[in-house]
Amino acid sequence: MTRRDVLWASLAVLGIWQVLAWIVAQPILPGPLLVLKTFFYELGRGLVGHFLASLWRVLSSITLAVAFAGPAGMILGQSERLNRIFSPLVYILYPIPKVVFVPVVLLLFGIGDFPKILLIFIILFFQILVLVRDQAQGIKAELIQSVRSLGAGRRALFRYIYIPASLPAITTALRQSVGTAVAVLYIAELFATRQGLGYYISLNGSTLFNYPAMYAGVVAMSLLGLGLYFSIDLLDRKVNRWRYIQ
Repeated sequence: MTRRDVLWASLAVLGIWQVLAWIVAQPILPGPLLVLKTFFYELGRGLVGHFLASLWRVLSSITLAVAFAGPAGMILGQSERLNRIFSPLVYILYPIPKVVFVPVVLLLFGIGDFPKILLIFIILFFQILVLVRDQAQGIKAELIQSVRSLGAGRRALFRYIYIPASLPAITTALRQSVGTAVAVLYIAELFATRQGLGYYISLNGSTLFNYPAMYAGVVAMSLLGLGLYFSIDLLDRKVNRWRYIQ
């Protein structure tokens, strides 16, 4: 996908938005030009702070998920015994929509960044764990045996075999789950907080009835999700260059 494709897609979305605004003709759906003007106006009135608060929570969750789920997936993938023990637990927990844990986590851990980071971490953790485990299991035994024949121990196997083989699974898991993570962040920021794009959108839409500002917050959250997605895509192209060699 080229930049031109992204540009044309963006123009198509804006065009459809404008047509819908003309059809609805209600304050609840302002046109894109008014929202864009409000967006830049709100940047100087606190929107940047809300954006940075949300960005911090998502980046923290991603970092923790990769740090914990990546090694755990590699360990399960190379150990049949451990995989046999923990697979039933993963099998039960992985399909559960993690959004159902929002009230539980907030009640247990209260306000602050930690419960919101934890919620996104839970989503990303299982996604990365399962894909990395499956990737590690798919490594050919002949390759592992050939490296061991050269005197490589378990640490060398992780460094030169399992980690490089798992990087595509990690970036794929992040791309697949970043949208869900941002959606859960929005829900988490509706409760017990005064910072974050979820709070900003809810405040302007449900309390102040400032619909242009509400949509400005929606645009900011969309930019957050898109920015994370394209950043992960760029990271994937950097660390997994072999996948894009023609």
